[in-house]
Amino acid sequence: MKKLFTALTLSLISLSLSAQDKFLKNVNETHELSEKVVDLFKSNKIAESFAQLTPYWPMPQNELDPIEEKTIKYLNLIEERFGKPIGTLKVKNETISDIAIRETFLIRYENTAIRLIFTYYKNNNGWIVNAFKWDDSFAEEFK
Repeated sequence: MKKLFTALTLSLISLSLSAQDKFLKNVNETHELSEKVVDLFKSNKIAESFAQLTPYWPMPQNELDPIEEKTIKYLNLIEERFGKPIGTLKVKNETISDIAIRETFLIRYENTAIRLIFTYYKNNNGWIVNAFKWDDSFAEEFK
C-alpha cells in the first residue's frame, strides 16, 4: 500500500511539473495564439506571452522559467541596440498534412528584425505547442 501511495504521489507531482494542461480546438485557435504572442513580444510583454503559451506547451515549468528570463534579458538588449519595435509581419505558414503547423513571424525593429517560429502538433486531444523559438536569423527566410 505504501508503494502504491508513493507511486501515485510521484505521478501527480510529475503531472504538475508539466506546464501544458489545455488543448487548442482547431487551426484558427493556433493562428490566434501565435498572433497574440507576437503582439505581446512586440510590446516587450514577455511574461504575458509565455503565460499565453504555457497552458498549451508540454514542457516542465522549471525549464520554461529560465527561457523566459533569458528572453526578457535579450529583448531588452535588442531594443537598446537596434531601436524600438515598429511592426510585425507573418512570413509563412507551413503544414504537414493535418498533424503539424509551423508559423513564422518577424518583429521589425528600427534597425533589425527578429524571427518567431511556432510549431503546433495535433494529438488525440487537440492542438498543442510542440515548439516555440525566436532568434535573429531572419536572413534564412530568403531561401
